Amino acid sequence: MNAIPAPLLMLENVTVDFDGFKALSDVSMMLTPGTLRILIGPNGAGKSTLCDTIIGRVRPTAGRITFKDENITQLAEQEIVRRGICRKFQTPGVLPTLTVMQNLLVAARKNRAWWRTLTTVTPADELVRAEEILEKIGLADRRGIMAADLAHGEKQWLEIGMVVATDADLLLLDEPTAGMGPQDTQRTADLILSLLGRHAVLVIDHDMSFVEALNGYTTVLHQGQILKEGSVAQVRADEQVAAVYLGRGKE
Repeated sequence: MNAIPAPLLMLENVTVDFDGFKALSDVSMMLTPGTLRILIGPNGAGKSTLCDTIIGRVRPTAGRITFKDENITQLAEQEIVRRGICRKFQTPGVLPTLTVMQNLLVAARKNRAWWRTLTTVTPADELVRAEEILEKIGLADRRGIMAADLAHGEKQWLEIGMVVATDADLLLLDEPTAGMGPQDTQRTADLILSLLGRHAVLVIDHDMSFVEALNGYTTVLHQGQILKEGSVAQVRADEQVAAVYLGRGKE
Protein backbone atom coordinates (compact mmCIF):
# COMPACT_ATOMS: atom_id res chain seq x y z
CA MET A 1 0.00 0.00 0.00
CA ASN A 2 1.36 3.44 -0.97
CA ALA A 3 1.80 5.84 1.91
CA ILE A 4 -0.21 9.08 1.72
CA PRO A 5 2.23 12.01 1.30
CA ALA A 6 2.47 14.35 4.26
CA PRO A 7 0.87 17.76 3.59
CA LEU A 8 3.14 20.54 2.34
CA LEU A 9 0.58 23.25 3.09
CA MET A 10 -2.50 23.00 5.26
CA LEU A 11 -5.15 25.63 5.95
CA GLU A 12 -7.46 24.80 8.83
CA ASN A 13 -10.68 26.79 9.32
CA VAL A 14 -9.08 30.04 8.15
CA THR A 15 -11.24 33.15 8.51
CA VAL A 16 -10.29 36.69 7.49
CA ASP A 17 -12.56 39.43 8.81
CA PHE A 18 -12.11 43.04 7.65
CA ASP A 19 -14.13 45.08 10.15
CA GLY A 20 -17.15 42.82 9.90
CA PHE A 21 -16.71 41.78 6.26
CA LYS A 22 -15.63 38.15 6.04
CA ALA A 23 -13.30 37.93 3.03
CA LEU A 24 -12.67 34.28 3.98
CA SER A 25 -14.91 32.16 6.17
CA ASP A 26 -13.80 28.84 7.66
CA VAL A 27 -11.62 27.80 4.69
CA SER A 28 -9.75 24.49 4.94
CA MET A 29 -7.46 23.22 2.20
CA MET A 30 -4.40 20.99 1.78
CA LEU A 31 -1.63 20.67 -0.80
CA THR A 32 0.87 17.83 -0.93
CA PRO A 33 4.43 18.26 -2.29
CA GLY A 34 4.81 18.57 -6.03
CA THR A 35 1.09 18.83 -6.79
CA LEU A 36 -1.17 21.35 -8.52
CA ARG A 37 -4.19 23.13 -7.09
CA ILE A 38 -6.33 25.53 -9.13
CA LEU A 39 -8.35 28.22 -7.37
CA ILE A 40 -11.23 29.82 -9.26
CA GLY A 41 -14.23 31.97 -8.40
CA PRO A 42 -16.00 35.18 -9.35
CA ASN A 43 -14.55 38.61 -8.59
CA GLY A 44 -14.60 39.25 -4.84
CA ALA A 45 -14.71 35.54 -3.97
CA GLY A 46 -11.60 35.79 -1.78
CA LYS A 47 -9.00 34.23 -4.10
CA SER A 48 -6.34 36.92 -3.74
CA THR A 49 -7.08 37.25 -0.02
CA LEU A 50 -6.38 33.54 0.35
CA CYS A 51 -2.99 33.97 -1.32
CA ASP A 52 -2.28 37.07 0.78
CA THR A 53 -3.05 35.06 3.90
CA ILE A 54 -0.80 32.15 2.92
CA ILE A 55 2.12 34.48 2.15
CA GLY A 56 1.66 36.55 5.33
CA ARG A 57 0.40 39.83 3.85
CA VAL A 58 -2.92 39.36 5.64
CA ARG A 59 -3.35 37.93 9.12
CA PRO A 60 -6.23 35.49 9.59
CA THR A 61 -8.78 36.39 12.24
CA ALA A 62 -9.15 32.71 13.09
CA GLY A 63 -7.71 29.41 11.96
CA ARG A 64 -4.25 27.99 11.36
CA ILE A 65 -1.83 27.72 8.42
CA THR A 66 0.85 25.05 8.49
CA PHE A 67 3.73 24.73 6.02
CA LYS A 68 6.10 21.76 6.20
CA ASP A 69 4.73 20.93 9.67
CA GLU A 70 5.43 24.46 10.98
CA ASN A 71 2.73 26.88 12.08
CA ILE A 72 3.30 29.97 9.89
CA THR A 73 0.02 31.73 10.74
CA GLN A 74 1.68 34.67 12.50
CA LEU A 75 5.01 34.79 10.68
CA ALA A 76 6.09 37.88 8.73
CA GLU A 77 5.97 37.68 4.95
CA GLN A 78 9.76 37.60 4.54
CA GLU A 79 10.01 34.70 7.00
CA ILE A 80 7.39 32.74 5.06
CA VAL A 81 9.28 33.37 1.81
CA ARG A 82 12.49 32.11 3.43
CA ARG A 83 10.71 28.89 4.37
CA GLY A 84 9.89 28.12 0.75
CA ILE A 85 6.78 29.91 -0.53
CA CYS A 86 7.03 32.40 -3.40
CA ARG A 87 4.28 34.36 -5.12
CA LYS A 88 3.83 35.79 -8.61
CA PHE A 89 1.31 38.62 -8.84
CA GLN A 90 -1.09 39.25 -11.73
CA THR A 91 0.94 42.19 -13.11
CA PRO A 92 4.48 41.16 -14.11
CA GLY A 93 7.01 42.40 -11.57
CA VAL A 94 10.19 41.97 -13.61
CA LEU A 95 13.07 44.42 -13.24
CA PRO A 96 12.79 46.40 -16.49
CA THR A 97 16.32 47.83 -16.59
CA LEU A 98 17.96 44.41 -16.25
CA THR A 99 18.30 41.74 -18.92
CA VAL A 100 16.31 38.53 -18.89
CA MET A 101 19.32 36.62 -17.54
CA GLN A 102 20.05 39.25 -14.89
CA ASN A 103 16.45 39.04 -13.66
CA LEU A 104 16.81 35.30 -13.20
CA LEU A 105 20.18 35.64 -11.47
CA VAL A 106 18.75 38.20 -9.03
CA ALA A 107 15.92 35.78 -8.18
CA ALA A 108 18.29 32.83 -7.88
CA ARG A 109 20.73 34.52 -5.50
CA LYS A 110 20.79 32.82 -2.14
CA ASN A 111 22.42 35.93 -0.72
CA ARG A 112 19.53 38.43 -0.88
CA ALA A 113 21.62 41.55 -0.19
CA TRP A 114 20.67 43.72 -3.18
CA TRP A 115 23.89 45.75 -3.15
CA ARG A 116 25.90 42.58 -3.66
CA THR A 117 23.64 40.68 -6.05
CA LEU A 118 25.03 42.00 -9.33
CA THR A 119 28.49 43.08 -8.17
CA THR A 120 29.86 39.75 -6.95
CA VAL A 121 30.73 36.63 -8.88
CA THR A 122 27.65 34.46 -9.41
CA PRO A 123 28.14 30.95 -7.99
CA ALA A 124 28.36 28.24 -10.64
CA ASP A 125 25.32 26.36 -9.37
CA GLU A 126 23.16 29.47 -9.67
CA LEU A 127 24.36 30.06 -13.23
CA VAL A 128 23.51 26.47 -14.14
CA ARG A 129 20.08 26.80 -12.56
CA ALA A 130 19.40 30.07 -14.41
CA GLU A 131 20.35 28.42 -17.72
CA GLU A 132 17.98 25.53 -17.02
CA ILE A 133 15.14 27.94 -16.28
CA LEU A 134 15.85 30.00 -19.43
CA GLU A 135 15.30 26.86 -21.48
CA LYS A 136 12.21 25.88 -19.52
CA ILE A 137 10.49 29.24 -19.94
CA GLY A 138 11.45 29.43 -23.62
CA LEU A 139 13.53 32.61 -23.36
CA ALA A 140 17.04 31.24 -23.94
CA ASP A 141 17.37 33.25 -27.15
CA ARG A 142 16.21 36.40 -25.31
CA ARG A 143 18.72 36.22 -22.46
CA GLY A 144 20.41 39.53 -23.32
CA ILE A 145 17.21 41.48 -23.98
CA MET A 146 16.17 44.11 -21.46
CA ALA A 147 13.08 42.94 -19.59
CA ALA A 148 11.33 46.21 -20.51
CA ASP A 149 11.54 45.23 -24.19
CA LEU A 150 9.84 41.84 -23.81
CA ALA A 151 6.33 41.20 -25.07
CA HIS A 152 3.63 40.91 -22.41
CA GLY A 153 3.53 37.12 -22.47
CA GLU A 154 7.32 36.93 -22.30
CA LYS A 155 7.29 39.13 -19.19
CA GLN A 156 4.78 36.75 -17.59
CA TRP A 157 7.02 33.76 -18.40
CA LEU A 158 10.09 35.58 -17.10
CA GLU A 159 8.39 36.30 -13.80
CA ILE A 160 7.29 32.66 -13.54
CA GLY A 161 10.94 31.81 -14.15
CA MET A 162 12.00 34.20 -11.40
CA VAL A 163 9.61 32.54 -8.97
CA VAL A 164 10.97 29.13 -10.01
CA ALA A 165 14.55 30.39 -9.59
CA THR A 166 13.97 30.93 -5.88
CA ASP A 167 13.62 27.13 -5.68
CA ALA A 168 10.59 27.54 -3.42
CA ASP A 169 8.66 24.40 -2.57
CA LEU A 170 5.32 26.16 -3.17
CA LEU A 171 4.66 28.62 -6.00
CA LEU A 172 1.60 30.89 -5.84
CA LEU A 173 0.70 32.11 -9.34
CA ASP A 174 -1.96 34.84 -9.46
CA GLU A 175 -3.60 34.97 -12.91
CA PRO A 176 -0.43 34.05 -14.86
CA THR A 177 -2.28 34.24 -18.21
CA ALA A 178 -3.78 37.72 -17.72
CA GLY A 179 -3.67 39.57 -21.03
CA MET A 180 -2.61 36.54 -23.08
CA GLY A 181 -4.08 35.11 -26.25
CA PRO A 182 -4.99 31.41 -26.69
CA GLN A 183 -1.57 30.29 -27.96
CA ASP A 184 0.37 31.93 -25.13
CA THR A 185 -2.21 30.67 -22.63
CA GLN A 186 -1.63 27.07 -23.73
CA ARG A 187 2.12 27.57 -23.59
CA THR A 188 1.78 28.89 -20.03
CA ALA A 189 -0.27 25.84 -19.04
CA ASP A 190 2.43 23.56 -20.46
CA LEU A 191 5.09 25.49 -18.54
CA ILE A 192 3.23 25.20 -15.24
CA LEU A 193 2.64 21.47 -15.70
CA SER A 194 6.37 21.01 -16.32
CA LEU A 195 7.12 22.48 -12.87
CA LEU A 196 5.15 19.89 -10.93
CA GLY A 197 7.09 17.36 -8.93
CA ARG A 198 9.94 19.71 -8.04
CA HIS A 199 7.40 22.35 -6.97
CA ALA A 200 3.83 22.41 -5.72
CA VAL A 201 1.81 25.09 -7.53
CA LEU A 202 -1.32 26.98 -6.51
CA VAL A 203 -2.81 28.81 -9.51
CA ILE A 204 -5.48 31.52 -9.33
CA ASP A 205 -7.29 32.16 -12.59
CA HIS A 206 -10.70 32.72 -14.13
CA ASP A 207 -10.02 31.63 -17.73
CA MET A 208 -11.77 28.26 -18.02
CA SER A 209 -9.86 27.31 -21.18
CA PHE A 210 -6.65 27.71 -19.18
CA VAL A 211 -8.12 25.80 -16.24
CA GLU A 212 -9.10 22.98 -18.58
CA ALA A 213 -5.61 22.91 -20.09
CA LEU A 214 -4.15 22.50 -16.60
CA ASN A 215 -6.79 19.87 -15.76
CA GLY A 216 -5.86 19.80 -12.07
CA TYR A 217 -7.74 19.50 -8.80
CA THR A 218 -9.87 22.62 -8.56
CA THR A 219 -11.29 24.60 -5.65
CA VAL A 220 -14.14 27.05 -6.28
CA LEU A 221 -14.45 29.98 -3.88
CA HIS A 222 -17.67 31.98 -3.55
CA GLN A 223 -18.21 34.78 -1.04
CA GLY A 224 -15.16 33.70 0.93
CA GLN A 225 -16.21 30.06 1.27
CA ILE A 226 -15.36 26.87 -0.58
CA LEU A 227 -18.30 26.11 -2.85
CA LYS A 228 -16.98 23.02 -4.62
CA GLU A 229 -13.80 20.96 -5.00
CA GLY A 230 -12.94 18.27 -7.51
CA SER A 231 -11.74 17.71 -11.05
CA VAL A 232 -12.37 20.35 -13.69
CA ALA A 233 -15.11 18.14 -15.13
CA GLN A 234 -16.80 17.79 -11.72
CA VAL A 235 -16.64 21.54 -11.15
CA ARG A 236 -18.06 22.29 -14.59
CA ALA A 237 -20.94 19.86 -14.04
CA ASP A 238 -21.95 21.31 -10.67
CA GLU A 239 -25.18 23.33 -10.87
CA GLN A 240 -24.23 25.72 -8.06
CA VAL A 241 -20.91 26.50 -9.72
CA ALA A 242 -22.66 27.01 -13.04
CA ALA A 243 -25.08 29.44 -11.43
CA VAL A 244 -22.64 31.59 -9.45
CA TYR A 245 -19.46 31.39 -11.49
CA LEU A 246 -19.85 29.99 -14.96
CA GLY A 247 -22.86 32.22 -15.59
CA ARG A 248 -25.56 29.73 -16.26
CA GLY A 249 -28.06 27.83 -14.18
CA LYS A 250 -30.48 25.02 -14.66
CA GLU A 251 -33.60 26.28 -16.43
